[in-house]
Amino acid sequence: MLIWLRGLVLRRPWRMLATAAGIALTAGLLASLGAFLSAAQSTMTTRTIQRVPVDWQIEVTRDGDPSAVTQAVQQDTGIITARPVGYATVTGFESDAAETGAGQVLGMPPDYATAFPGELRLLAGVASGVLLAQPTAADLRAKPGDSVTLRRADHPDVTVKIDGVVELPEATTLLQTVGAPDRQPPADVLLLPGQRFTQLFGSDVRWQFHVRLAHDLDPDPATAYEQVTDRARAFEARTAGGALVGDNLGAALGSAREDAEYARALFLFLGLPGAALALLLTASIAAAGRQRRRAEQALLRARGAGLGHLVRLALAEALAVGTVGAAGGLVPAALLDRYVVGAGLPAAWAVAAGAVAAGSGVVAMVLPAVRDARGVTVVAARASVGGQAAPRWLRYGLDLWLLAGAAAVFVATGSSGYRLVIAAQGAPRVSIDYWAFAGPALLWAGAGLLIWRLTSRLAGSRPLLRGLARPVSGGLAGTVAATIARQRSAVGRTVAIAALAVVFAVSTATFAATYRQQALADAKLTNGADVTVSHAPGADESSIRSIQGVRAVEPLQHRVAYVGADLTDLYGVRPSTLLDTTRLDDDYFDGDDAREVIGRLAASPDAILVSKATVEDYQLHMGEELRLRIGDGPPISFRFAGVVEEFPTAPHEGFLVANASYIASKTGSGTVDTYLVTTDGTAPHEVAARLRSALGPQAHLSDLDTTRRVIGSSLTAVDLTGLTGIELSCALLLAVAATGLLLALGFAERRRTLALAAVLGARGRQLGGFVWTEVALVGLGTAAFGALTGWGLSRMLVTVLGGVFDPPPSHLAVPWAYLGVLAGIAVLALVGAGVLAVRVARRPPLRVLRDL
Repeated sequence: MLIWLRGLVLRRPWRMLATAAGIALTAGLLASLGAFLSAAQSTMTTRTIQRVPVDWQIEVTRDGDPSAVTQAVQQDTGIITARPVGYATVTGFESDAAETGAGQVLGMPPDYATAFPGELRLLAGVASGVLLAQPTAADLRAKPGDSVTLRRADHPDVTVKIDGVVELPEATTLLQTVGAPDRQPPADVLLLPGQRFTQLFGSDVRWQFHVRLAHDLDPDPATAYEQVTDRARAFEARTAGGALVGDNLGAALGSAREDAEYARALFLFLGLPGAALALLLTASIAAAGRQRRRAEQALLRARGAGLGHLVRLALAEALAVGTVGAAGGLVPAALLDRYVVGAGLPAAWAVAAGAVAAGSGVVAMVLPAVRDARGVTVVAARASVGGQAAPRWLRYGLDLWLLAGAAAVFVATGSSGYRLVIAAQGAPRVSIDYWAFAGPALLWAGAGLLIWRLTSRLAGSRPLLRGLARPVSGGLAGTVAATIARQRSAVGRTVAIAALAVVFAVSTATFAATYRQQALADAKLTNGADVTVSHAPGADESSIRSIQGVRAVEPLQHRVAYVGADLTDLYGVRPSTLLDTTRLDDDYFDGDDAREVIGRLAASPDAILVSKATVEDYQLHMGEELRLRIGDGPPISFRFAGVVEEFPTAPHEGFLVANASYIASKTGSGTVDTYLVTTDGTAPHEVAARLRSALGPQAHLSDLDTTRRVIGSSLTAVDLTGLTGIELSCALLLAVAATGLLLALGFAERRRTLALAAVLGARGRQLGGFVWTEVALVGLGTAAFGALTGWGLSRMLVTVLGGVFDPPPSHLAVPWAYLGVLAGIAVLALVGAGVLAVRVARRPPLRVLRDL
């Protein structure tokens, strides 16, 4: 056996290396994908924990004993930090310039900001003493050093001096009433030191303990969610109803569960096709040497070798190649994951990837050897040209059945109400609707088999082949056509695998480009513009435009209006400049042209655009009168002029867009509270910093760079860039292997044909005709079938993974640069394989025949 292996290494090194390379690619891809999935889940859990300043808010109930709850907090070993916070309600705040309605006062210990960084952000003054929330400071037009009066319901008013203005990034959770999730937090907030708070409000207040937990949690968000919620329920049980836990960390991890399932979905949708293609490529590389192995097997059988001996030799070759290939794939993958991705390769994934890759090579090499030994005679095995019986799947039309199934599943999963990731309300687990994977999988498999069928038919058409071969083969065009026609099944297999490699590259690159496109669109819709300025006392359009880096400014009124009994957001715009300063896509207007819709708004002062949800709720028709009540004034008449589905800064459902001048004339107020700022190419966060410095701490600013980091389904946390980087790199390698390597191995198997043609007098140019005709056939088939199928699979992926995109894309983003690189590399691989084959064909034919 060792002598046999030594002979293979000396006589067939390149074929063994080619098979090992296919196995290495499979092992490396599977290992890298496994590392990505593990790292993505761990990263999601870590980032989710980091984004939560206060893990728990433990509220003492009305019947609870604060001292008993304090003792329970101190005795809980899972709590590492805890601070008491008091909540009191006031009927209003008043400054020298303005006053507000009801608000809330919080009493906090002096080290609260240090204990829970991220809960408070200083904007002006100092971070200790009496602090005013930024929106309240804007309403009162107050700054550090000013005095503010607190109006207490059952006690005399009290005046305090403001020491600082702060932003409350997590105001919704900070101000929550635990156990009353539907209660809206107050708009106006003031923070007092704990001792001063107790002096002013006594004990008739709500008390909470803000807690940070020990984060010894499982890296999987779903398991971590269960651990945290179990701890919360256990704590409530220990206090016997004396406290309720506001589980901020559990809520955040609950949202991350769905993102983790999307990570698994992306792994399956984008990763497994590449792994399957690598396995298929490995099997094809191994199968390319089947004729040679069959001839060697026939020689051994003629010399008395039995079935067991033949199987042991085939197994020895397969194990040697598989071991080398698996090691060659796992070592680079481990180094890449450690030093580039920054996460170690899990041992379980490494073992599984190596076993699957090596096992595929063993199966591809050993099973045909066993089948040939049992079912092929020695004479038939030594024949240099085999029959051309059609595969069974081709006779039964399996490819057509698979494509029909893909179409049926796609129609079903694209129907209304379909969701890829299922997250039942209150359920401890979320799950993927794995039925959705059937559509892309069936399309991928069916398209591959259909390409094989069509290419085999084209390669069997001798008139077509003669026309293709005549420019390079001259008088031997008929012979070239006959030779390729007899090899049509092998040519069809090569084109099918090469086209699937192109499909994999095109669909993955298109999905990644579309995701980036929609992530930017989502950020622009959420933020409104490159920079959005709101609640900025004293700011106007000209002062903002004067800031360096600002190209254009669009004023935006934001009011609320009653549509029937529903309170709805109303946006007042300036139609004459809106399209020049703000990007509005046609898709925002229910299929209408954006310029046409805004033109209707400009042509009629009382025109109004209504969100699709409101149109459906109230059964509105174009041109119909719509009466709105804005504030305490009388109803105002508008004319329904169009449907709007999305608008910068607007909520997803229930909003209106009208002329700002018309709203101002009817309400008597033209106050603009929001400005959409377009930069001149300067980074939005830099312009936002300059505006904040110029406008003061009262102004609220948001920029596109920051918004892109925090919005969307946390496929941001999944880091789609890492996944697609792995996928697209492997796609290029697969394209090279599928085009150049398979073609080169096929030419190597047909050296005998070329040598015999040379013996019969074929010249070098005519011998090249055999090669370049097949190269042209493979190249054209791969390009045509791969591009068409890649486009179809891309459409299906974007539709099935619709939950990833917000807003849904109206068109696919085509990554032309990557596709150009892919085409260039594939062409180079084909030309390289052809040049190598021509050089081999021009070797002395007698030496080639003697070697064979």
